[in-house]
Formats: sequence, structure tokens, C-alpha cells
Amino acid sequence: MHDDGTWGDERFRRTPSWMIGQLSIHGYRLLTEQFGAEQAKPYEYRVLASLADGGPASQATLGRRSGIHLSDLVATLNSLADRGYVERAPDPADRRRNVVTLTGAGRELLARLEVRLDAAQAALLAALSPADRETLTALLARTLAGLDT
Repeated sequence: MHDDGTWGDERFRRTPSWMIGQLSIHGYRLLTEQFGAEQAKPYEYRVLASLADGGPASQATLGRRSGIHLSDLVATLNSLADRGYVERAPDPADRRRNVVTLTGAGRELLARLEVRLDAAQAALLAALSPADRETLTALLARTLAGLDT
């Protein structure tokens, strides 16, 4: 223990891993608050965006595209289907699987969530200039791309 009663915490708090973790916690809170105003969750946004970007897909394909584990994906799809944001129908090529399609209401929700996503990002990065935001985003993308995941 140091004379000031700390355990070297100040050194740890200067590490990128700690700072990124804190930003992650804060960013997720901002995101869930913003999406919550639309009665939506981050996984739901990811599914809607994946369908909008990649078109209709089987649940397995959608799981790969969105990066959501199948058990979480099924619950997310159930929630979205119950509220009319996606439709599931048998795949004509393979009746054993379903194809998930984005509905008009789903597109409308996605548009509202995009605005909410932008608000969460702006709040998270409010201390940075637009140029610094771009630099940080590029550095984070490069760091993630360099990981062996």
C-alpha cells in the first residue's frame, strides 16, 4: 500500500485496457438508454441492421452476420417478430429452416435506432473534436483488426 492509502490504482487507470473497459461500460449504458426510449435493445438493432444491409437470411446466416450467439439470436428474433419488425417464413429451398425478413415497421424502427445510436456516440465522445473522433475510431478498428479472434 502507498502512503496515500492506494494500491497503485493510478498506474492501472492509465492503461489502455482499463480505459477501454470503462468506455465500454459507459458506452453500453448510453446505448441501452437511447435504445430503451424506443423499447429496443442493442441485439435487436444488430439484427435489424444486418437484415437491412444483407437482406433476408436464415437464422444461422443471420447469427454469423450479426455476431450474435444462436441462443441469444432466437430470443431476439422472437421479440422482434412478436412486435412485427421481422417475419419468419419457411425457406423454399430447405423447408427445415426459416428465412428472416425485415418488415416495413422494422425499417422504421431501424431508422429511429440509427438516430439514437448517433446520439449515444456523440455523448460518449463529446470531449473529442470530430477529427479526434475519426482518429480514435480508426485506431480502434486497426487494433481490433490486429487481434487474433
